[in-house]
Amino acid sequence: MTASLTMFNIDAPRWDQNTFMGRLKHFFNITDPRTLLVSEQELDRAKALVVNCRAGTVPPGTSQEQLLYAKKLYDSAFHPDSGEKMNLIGRMSFQVPGGMAITGFMLQFYRTVPAVVFWQWVNQSFNAIVNYTNRNAASPISVKQIGVAYVTATSTALATAVGLNLYTKRAPTLVARWVPFVAVAAANCVNIPLMRQQELINGITVTDENDNRLGESRRAAIKGITQVVISRVTMAAPGMILLPIIMEKLEKYPFMKKIQVLHAPLQVILVGGFLVFMVPFACALFPQRSSIALSKLEPDLRESVVARHGDKVPYVYFNKGL
Repeated sequence: MTASLTMFNIDAPRWDQNTFMGRLKHFFNITDPRTLLVSEQELDRAKALVVNCRAGTVPPGTSQEQLLYAKKLYDSAFHPDSGEKMNLIGRMSFQVPGGMAITGFMLQFYRTVPAVVFWQWVNQSFNAIVNYTNRNAASPISVKQIGVAYVTATSTALATAVGLNLYTKRAPTLVARWVPFVAVAAANCVNIPLMRQQELINGITVTDENDNRLGESRRAAIKGITQVVISRVTMAAPGMILLPIIMEKLEKYPFMKKIQVLHAPLQVILVGGFLVFMVPFACALFPQRSSIALSKLEPDLRESVVARHGDKVPYVYFNKGL
C-alpha cells in the first residue's frame, strides 16, 4: 500500500473545486472546529507528513486515510501560500466558536451605546486578526498599514452602530436589533480592502494553469477582495438577520421573561447553529483558486503574457484568500 502512496497526489482536491458542492464539502472538512483541539505537535507531524508525501517519501505503514487526515489538519492550520502555521484565532476553524460568542453578545447587548461600542470593538479586533491571517501572503503589509486598517474599520463600525443606534431609538425594536449587522457589513467593506491594500496597490501574483508565475495584477486583486467581502457578509447575514426575528417572537412568551439572564447564552448557541453551516457555505461561494480572463487584465500585463505565451493562456489564476 505504501509503495502506491508514493505517487499519491496529496494536493489534489478530494472534491471537485469547480463546483459549489465540491467546495462546500472541502470547507466543511477544513473549518471543522474540532481541529482546534489538536495539539501543536500533531499539527507539526501532519505538516511533515504532507511535505514528505509531496516529495514522494511516504513513511512505511502510512495509510491513505492518514494522509487525508494529515492534509485536513494542514489545510486547517497552515497558510496555503506560505505554509506557515496560522494563529489559532485567525483560522477559519475558529470562526464558529469565536464568531458565535461575539455575534451572540452583539445581538443581545444592542440597547446602550457603551455596550454597542465595546462589542463592535471586540468584533473588529477579531475580524482584523482573521483578515490579516488569511491575506494573500505574497503581498506583505507593514505594521503601520495594519494599524490604519484596524482603526479605520473599527471607526466605521462604531460610527455606523452608534449612529443607527441613536437614530432608531424610536423605531420598532426589531429595527434596532438589526443595527449590529449593518455595522458589521459596513466594517467588512472597509476592513478587508484596507488590510489587503498592498494587493490593491502592487497587484496580486497571477499564474498560468500550471502555477507558473506570470506577474502581478491589481484587477485580479480587486476581484479576489470583492469576493471575500461578499463571502464575509454572507457568512454573518442569516444569523444576524433571522435571529433577531426569532428572539423578538420568543421574548413575548412569559417563560422567556423569567429567564432573561439566559437570553445571551441562548443567542450565542443559536448563532453557533447558523455559523456551523454558514462558515463553509460562505467560503464555498467562490473558488479558492480564482481565475480572471486574460482580456480583463491590465494592458501591460496582458501584452507581456501574450508576448511570452501567445494565445496559450486564456485565463490566469490567483489565490483570492479567505
